[in-house]
Amino acid sequence: MDEKLNKLYIECIEELKKVNINLLDQKTVGNIDISISKRATKRYGCCIQEKPDETSKYREGRKLKYRKYHLHHILISKWVMSLNENIIKNTIIHELLHCLPDCNNHGEKFKYYSKIINQELGYNISRLGNREEDLKKSNIPIEEEYYKYKIRCKSCNHIYYRKRLAKNFIKKYYCGICKGKLEII
Repeated sequence: MDEKLNKLYIECIEELKKVNINLLDQKTVGNIDISISKRATKRYGCCIQEKPDETSKYREGRKLKYRKYHLHHILISKWVMSLNENIIKNTIIHELLHCLPDCNNHGEKFKYYSKIINQELGYNISRLGNREEDLKKSNIPIEEEYYKYKIRCKSCNHIYYRKRLAKNFIKKYYCGICKGKLEII
């Protein structure tokens, strides 16, 4: 599985070069390593950054933040590796964008680069993924027994699955698609 991840990682780096995003420039980006996270079950991936560049520090309120880091560890969740290659590459590129200076979060620079990649390369880079939709695209059945609760929107009938529910879930939350009321099935 690591071979597949490394192959897709190299393909992503090459595709990003086509839109003038060079992630191999260690002066600008730093070192990047990528591996599979065997523990993560909800998220698609993450980018852990180390060794901040002292010349890029700034204050935001009381917090000291950095625009640039010298070391990036990208972790892709094991369950993502069973999805279609396009979805895996979408996840890898999303995490690679966090390695760029000023892209530590999903702010303006991240949105700028994701817009370019989506237009030029045909990806769908966004802040969050849709697990249910991606499982359908990959022809993998949703394991309903894995989830304890099934929730339906009263307006658009969209189905959500949850392992656990917060107290007063139905009163506090609403449908993410149409803002309708929810009900437990």
